[in-house]
Amino acid sequence: MATEQSTERVAERKASPFSRVSLVAYLFLIVYASWYPFSGWQTDNLATLPDVIRQWPRYWTVFDAIVNVIGYMPLGLLIVFALYPWCRRGWSVLLATLAGILLSALMEGVQAFLPTRVTSLLDFITNASGALLGAIAGALLIPLLLEKGRLRLLRKQWLHHEASREILLLGLWPLAQIYPQPYLFGLGQILPLMSLWLEDLLEIDIDLGAFLRQGITLNAEEYLLSETIITACGCTGAILICLFILNRHAPKFRLSSLLLFASVCLKSLASALIFKPEYAFTWLTPGAQGGLLISGLMLYGFSFAPFHAQRRLAILMLIISLTLVNLVPGNPYFLVTMQTWVQGKFLNFYGAAQFLSVMWPLIALWYLFDRPIPMAATADRARANQPEQST
Repeated sequence: MATEQSTERVAERKASPFSRVSLVAYLFLIVYASWYPFSGWQTDNLATLPDVIRQWPRYWTVFDAIVNVIGYMPLGLLIVFALYPWCRRGWSVLLATLAGILLSALMEGVQAFLPTRVTSLLDFITNASGALLGAIAGALLIPLLLEKGRLRLLRKQWLHHEASREILLLGLWPLAQIYPQPYLFGLGQILPLMSLWLEDLLEIDIDLGAFLRQGITLNAEEYLLSETIITACGCTGAILICLFILNRHAPKFRLSSLLLFASVCLKSLASALIFKPEYAFTWLTPGAQGGLLISGLMLYGFSFAPFHAQRRLAILMLIISLTLVNLVPGNPYFLVTMQTWVQGKFLNFYGAAQFLSVMWPLIALWYLFDRPIPMAATADRARANQPEQST
């Protein structure tokens, strides 16, 4: 009888699809960050692998150690959330910690075969510690976030549907700003990467962007206009995704402003850490300022559009930004700034940050084309647009 009641109580609790989707995405980012650039594999040092693993690193910084701890904390937290409600909090902390230890051991062991990466016992210890701290934090946050807490109630009140994929997509947008970009919100620079890959493959100089431009050059005014359009369209496309998942009861302005504020804060923090503290706001150029202003005006008008129109506008904005950022030549001022990049402070997450910067608009466009319009959202918008009848 007690077993049946316990099973019923577990069944009444709802799992978090968002946590499980986020866990899969974060695992992919950890693998990408740990094994980037996936080239130059060596297997002749297999016999010395145990000695390499046991060796304490000769050169290390407190910054790198803290980053390793922080990098694995979301892993432990997401594993605990993903195991809810089928695992008790104590067991979920233990399983999450063991999973973090095994994953870190695998990542560090494989790095021994990559000449550009260094296997480190310190990295293993800090990663495992991060997974443990994240798991403990996740166990403490379960009552607030998953067990009918206020956040779950707000999601029901503000969103048209579950929207796990959309929330994950929006959560990755500020993180995509970490990698240095020549234009604010100019994500998705695919052609430069493809040019580098083709150069390595064919051993000749290739510039796909220059080939598509057919000798067209830009002056200072055209650079400014291009940056304004890229910033305006990139910002508007991302914020529109936030707008069309919210219903009429949600504080759309505050949530959209919070998303934008988080993006520019991470952009400033990353610029200060990667380059120099005085470069924290180097991205706030006249073109970026004009783009933010135009984006605000467009979003004000688009906020009154129907759900399906907002989705189509988001697609259009992202396509325009993606096209221009691949066709417009690199900003000369940005190229000079890149020369001051101290990559040692960012080497561990260089690959993951670049991958997220390139792939975010493509993932967003795939979602926007793939996602059907929820009937509940359409009905809610229709009711909101109907005039109230007087009694």
